[in-house]
Amino acid sequence: MALWLLFGFILLSATLILALTFGPLRAAGNVQAIRMVAFVQYAAALLLLGARLAGKA
Repeated sequence: MALWLLFGFILLSATLILALTFGPLRAAGNVQAIRMVAFVQYAAALLLLGARLAGKA
């Protein structure tokens, strides 16, 4: 159960970061680096989901 909550939290966090980069942070100089953080979080969530569904976590 805790892993599913962590998975949801990671997805929510990445989505919020990505939404901010298309909104208020659009003009920031390092917007690509901020978006990369969101994509790394999505990748981590996918790895966690894959491990969970494969029975390894």
